[in-house]
Amino acid sequence: MRICICPFARASLINCRPDRAPARPSPLVSSVRDFAERQKSAAYSLRNTRTSRVCAFSSKSKLVMASRGQDVVKDWIADNLDSGKVIKESSAGSSSWSSAYVYHTDSGKKFFVKLSQGRDSSMFEGEALGLQALYDTKSMRIPKIYHFGNLSAVPEGKGQGKGSFIVMEYLDFGGSYSQADLGQRLAEMHKAEPADETAKMGMFGFPIDNTIGGTSQPNGWMDNWIDFYRERRLQHQLKLTKDPKLQQMGKKLCDNLEQFFQGVDVKPSVLHGDLWSGNISGVDGEPSIFDPAVYYGHSEADFGMSWCAGFSSAFYDAYHKVLPKAPGFEDRKQLYLLYHYLNHYNLFGGGYYSSAEGILRSLTNKI
Repeated sequence: MRICICPFARASLINCRPDRAPARPSPLVSSVRDFAERQKSAAYSLRNTRTSRVCAFSSKSKLVMASRGQDVVKDWIADNLDSGKVIKESSAGSSSWSSAYVYHTDSGKKFFVKLSQGRDSSMFEGEALGLQALYDTKSMRIPKIYHFGNLSAVPEGKGQGKGSFIVMEYLDFGGSYSQADLGQRLAEMHKAEPADETAKMGMFGFPIDNTIGGTSQPNGWMDNWIDFYRERRLQHQLKLTKDPKLQQMGKKLCDNLEQFFQGVDVKPSVLHGDLWSGNISGVDGEPSIFDPAVYYGHSEADFGMSWCAGFSSAFYDAYHKVLPKAPGFEDRKQLYLLYHYLNHYNLFGGGYYSSAEGILRSLTNKI
């Protein structure tokens, strides 16, 4: 198995080591739509509780801001999750834009929390709504989302007092799981009816834009998958490269995308969007996926990070028993790899250029 250390491993749940008691289903979140509405109503109460002790970016040190940000989260957990007071926080990793923690309560319950200083809640909103969309399929072990919000009382876009947080279920990651089980459950997730009403009508996209690593990922709804993938994915990444050679080959490919989908009926599936080995783990023997970049699209697009996922033949066999392989699968897999190689080049440069160029050359030679 190839071991891949992806350079934009975000502060993920993989660092967690909680107690092994199975988590009970949460009544707080039942669907993407309900969750979004609940967040709107929660915003007012959050601003008017004792969490007004939040810090603003001024002369305060980052250490003080982090401490006060944690106070906001402690208060929210105590006031809303019926689990007692937070008595301890322990670090669970970090990324370039957020820090992760485990919050322990006096009832014994634990929660996984991410804090981001200097950013509003928009990135956490994308993660929360994405995880909720995956959770709604009831096919995979997905961490439940309890809340996301801003740390600062300063209105968004005004001043430097931004900061945000997200609170979710604390799962027992690090256990083993079956590749065949993962393949079957992923196919069931892709086959599940979308929870989003717009996706149910055959549209591709997501209610909000989100990110893939540190790159913006536009998700505006479109009624044609080929158009969506051309405009929202390939052309978006090609533009960011600012490389004439890649863009020239990319234009030829984008002008002829239809030939790779002949005889294929594409329906909207909920996609993880960033499915590599660092975002997959085991929980009590079950496969679990997290840290997504969710949208509704072609099921095969979730294989775009397979070069960094370690999927075995047992995985693919189990997947295709549920969703049979369609004609042209291998060429389309290259199309979906291309998006992620372009994104890696845009983020990190280096050898990812030759990988993206090689795929573009291979695909355009078939036109």
